[in-house]
Amino acid sequence: MPDTRRTNRGPGAAAQNRAALIAAAREVFAAAGYDAPLSMVARAAGVGQGSLYRHFPDRISLAMAVFEDAVAEVEALAAEPGATLDDVLALIIEQTIASTAFIDMVSVSPADPRIIAVHHRVADVLAGKLTEARRAGRVRADLTAEDVVLAVGMLAAVIAKRPAPARRVAAARAWTLLRRGLNA
Repeated sequence: MPDTRRTNRGPGAAAQNRAALIAAAREVFAAAGYDAPLSMVARAAGVGQGSLYRHFPDRISLAMAVFEDAVAEVEALAAEPGATLDDVLALIIEQTIASTAFIDMVSVSPADPRIIAVHHRVADVLAGKLTEARRAGRVRADLTAEDVVLAVGMLAAVIAKRPAPARRVAAARAWTLLRRGLNA
């Protein structure tokens, strides 16, 4: 009977293991949602659960590593001259189509300060763009960043129930309906 145990590659493999875990988590969260079993992530990364927990002691730590790039991308777009609320929302919707887990993480009632911080980062970007959109008369005067986060969370809930190939069409239809409630 062949030996099927993995060879311990030692501390030199730590950076590779961490990168593999983040990439695997991105795929697993996109396919199975934020609540996917972490054992599934470790398996997809080709590492043991011990390695996963050495790098990421809990689900939120892993999610923060996975979604940091998404939040940074939203912030960078918002900082570009001429970027509008519509541009930022289009990017967030694209990210949502790719992985509803990101919206699950920032739109639920977070109890963890790390998630609260990410939620505030996204809400702050939206608040800034909402101010511009209000001045231009493109959105309702009473619309808040929290309203927009809620609307995107509703969109995520709709597309999460769809297979990946059908998400884009469902997202477009749902966003058309939700957008009517946001417009001035």
